[in-house]
Amino acid sequence: MNEELRIISYLCTQMKQVRPKKNLGQHFLTDLSIAKRIADTVDEPFGELPVLEVGPGMGVMTQYLVEKPRPLKVVEIDRESVAYLNERFPRLRENILGEDFLRMDLNQVFGGQPFVLTGNYPYDISSQIFFKMLDNKALIPCCTGMIQHEVALRMASQPGSKQYGILSVLMQAWYDVEYLFTVEPSVFNPPPKVQSAVIRMVRNQTTDLGCDEQLFKRVVKTVFNQRRKMLRVSLRQIFGSAAPATSHFFDDPMMTRRPEQLSIPEFVELTNKVAAQLAQ
Repeated sequence: MNEELRIISYLCTQMKQVRPKKNLGQHFLTDLSIAKRIADTVDEPFGELPVLEVGPGMGVMTQYLVEKPRPLKVVEIDRESVAYLNERFPRLRENILGEDFLRMDLNQVFGGQPFVLTGNYPYDISSQIFFKMLDNKALIPCCTGMIQHEVALRMASQPGSKQYGILSVLMQAWYDVEYLFTVEPSVFNPPPKVQSAVIRMVRNQTTDLGCDEQLFKRVVKTVFNQRRKMLRVSLRQIFGSAAPATSHFFDDPMMTRRPEQLSIPEFVELTNKVAAQLAQ
């Protein structure tokens, strides 16, 4: 379908709109050129893998994804949207999943085969979506899509910046995060109160962090929850009064630094130091 016919078709479908629901954080993208740009982010670097779109709504991105020569499934929690998608995309009916992405077993989506994740992600659960992605990183070598501008900045930020935090460290430990472009509120229905941004995350070469992964997460979250304090202060919560750390541990020069100053390899080093202390 050429773009002129697509625009006419899309405008016609607006006569039977799905009502955006505030409780689901729905903001439907209405600009077709931006929808196509986002859909095309799945083409690199894994253009042969299946695609799972989260929260397709009225299918503004789906219409471009479905034309790509690769398997596509969409997952949508809103029943009204599911009914609309089934009517608009009859050839996708068996691949329109009326489920909650956060509760899905992702191993079952494409029979255990890796896939690319994409979508116009609801702002209020975007972090939860990405944490689920981390839990399934062996299945998801690439993730693209649109999120709140502020969250995108945090995910892509580097040590030393004000945005660098928990999401930055946990995501970049396993993925290379690329901020692609900004999207203004005016191209949504209803317009959100903030800017949006499109990102791409591609699995890096890390297969093992070199430390206990669960402890790594705990250390990162603990110190960033008191990001203005030195590590020697915030890390005391890890040990508690029952098994306090030794004074030698807190004399380490690293303990005078603040979390936003540490690179990911340094967080790995810190985690191993904490693990050694906990083992004593």
